[in-house]
Amino acid sequence: MSPSPSPHDPPALADSRYAVLRLMVTLALMTVGASGMYVVAVVLPAVQAEFGVARADASLPYTLLMIGFGVGGMLMGRLADRFGVMVPLLLGAASLGLGYVAAAMAGSIWTFTLAHGFLIGLFGSSATFAPLLADTSLWFVRRRGIAVAVCASGNYIGGALWPPIVQHFVETVGWRHTYLALGLFSFVTMTALALLMRRRPPVAVPAAVRQNLSATPSSLPFGLSPGKAQALLCVAGVACCVAMAMPQVHIVSYCTDLGYGAARGAEMLSLMLACGVVSRLVSGLVCDRIGGLRTLLLGSTLQGIALLLFLPFDGLVSLYLIAALFGLFQGGIVPSYAIIVREYFLPAEAGARVGTVIMATMVGMAMGGWMSGKVFDLTGSYQAAFFNGIAWNLLNFGIALFLLYRVRGRSAVVQAA
Repeated sequence: MSPSPSPHDPPALADSRYAVLRLMVTLALMTVGASGMYVVAVVLPAVQAEFGVARADASLPYTLLMIGFGVGGMLMGRLADRFGVMVPLLLGAASLGLGYVAAAMAGSIWTFTLAHGFLIGLFGSSATFAPLLADTSLWFVRRRGIAVAVCASGNYIGGALWPPIVQHFVETVGWRHTYLALGLFSFVTMTALALLMRRRPPVAVPAAVRQNLSATPSSLPFGLSPGKAQALLCVAGVACCVAMAMPQVHIVSYCTDLGYGAARGAEMLSLMLACGVVSRLVSGLVCDRIGGLRTLLLGSTLQGIALLLFLPFDGLVSLYLIAALFGLFQGGIVPSYAIIVREYFLPAEAGARVGTVIMATMVGMAMGGWMSGKVFDLTGSYQAAFFNGIAWNLLNFGIALFLLYRVRGRSAVVQAA
């Protein structure tokens, strides 16, 4: 994996052994960087108790983190398009380490929230998701779907690993010392791995060339202007992740309220995200067969079913089973957006466009996390929050169905011509 000084490597490197080795490094980077997204959900009860705030206020660190994560993904994607993915990764390593340290030293919920939003979210974890998805999609052609799925699985592997580890140390040494240790570990590990990612993607196109491209059918995704197509994907991303955030962000608090304890909730979150790894890998294989858009539609349908199951069942065994099903059903949704972008948009814009759509999904996660907490404060239970998630999921389903209809309509016109 020796670095190359050339800004653009030959296309022969696509699907090569080097590409596979690079994918393994990417998987490790995403697993470490994903800690920022899941740690705050585990410490939410402890932070709420220490700062003496309402559930909605205790959810704000997660909300601002996800907004920062989304905006940062777009910015880091543009940075990766221009300088290569190593640059945003090094920036992310430093910011994630500093963010954990700053949060550990926070004297109020607002300082804690700002550390999560700006350092951990905007400049930290964001470097290890959207830029890596886009980068991976450029290194594979024949098996792009499964490669992107493996890459995205790092996010859920992190989600499966970090909650029980963090919960253990929160109970033994407290959340502040746990955050300090996370800061040191994240900085050292991510910096070392980022240095292995210097080489540029083989199918990258220089900006000067991209600006001279004339309008072609390939530049009209779904028969729409790129801006309109991007906007629809962003709305879909917000909608699916508002729905997705309800169980992911509040399962620990939900279990605490039901009397099962935070440890059981952390186990359910870990199980949910472990099953999400399986879902992402299977969805990658499905994506290689039916395409990103149909995979998104399938995932949206299954996620809606899983959310419905939370309504009538709240027993301990039932919740473990539903958490597993939820992970299995929704894990492939977010990675499918990266495949959709590569299938319908120009490849030289992959980093920025994937980053923009991922930003929308993170905004959805942020909104969903906060909205669920607010609904709980207003109603005293999570039932209405589940209904809210189901409604947003229906919006995502509708957009995916509309885009598929557009694609089928254009295909029929082309065949008739």
